[in-house]
Amino acid sequence: MTEEEKMLAGHVYDAADPELVGHIVDCHDALYDYNALRPSQLAERTVLIKSILGRTGEEININQPFRCDYGCNISVGERFFANFNLVILDEARVTIGDDCFIGPNVSIYTACHSTNVEERNSRREWARPVTIGDNVWIGGGTTILPGVTIGHNVTIGAGSVVVRDIPDNSVAVGNPCRVVRTLSNPSNLS
Repeated sequence: MTEEEKMLAGHVYDAADPELVGHIVDCHDALYDYNALRPSQLAERTVLIKSILGRTGEEININQPFRCDYGCNISVGERFFANFNLVILDEARVTIGDDCFIGPNVSIYTACHSTNVEERNSRREWARPVTIGDNVWIGGGTTILPGVTIGHNVTIGAGSVVVRDIPDNSVAVGNPCRVVRTLSNPSNLS
């Protein structure tokens, strides 16, 4: 297997692999161009972000600046909106559903590193996918850790650190993030 194949399969891989580093540099160059566009250049922004990400819905709006590692491992659904300073470390797949809103300064991580110093310094790591369902609102300053699945019709409170799965029809907050309310009627999220 190539290092990229290992990475996407969730195996330990060499993060310093020249081919992977090349993909990251290419993505970062494209993001440099995206982040330099004027906010009024909506058509250009849409075309460029769709070329960076793996899959998008028709309507997508990601306020600049935006950062990711590969871009091609990110899939977002219809009517996606992300506010300023979204960071997605997409060493594994990140899948986000339809009608999702992400507040400012949100981070989504898939990369995992050993707590053993020697292992960590070897640049060997692994990655776990993140999945976010439809109709999800993620409050500003939230961090979502590797391997997490957030269900449909979920609100994540601002400043949360999501370390485990969050079920459908939930309001969840805190560090660590936990469900504080289950919605009996998900169409009424207030």
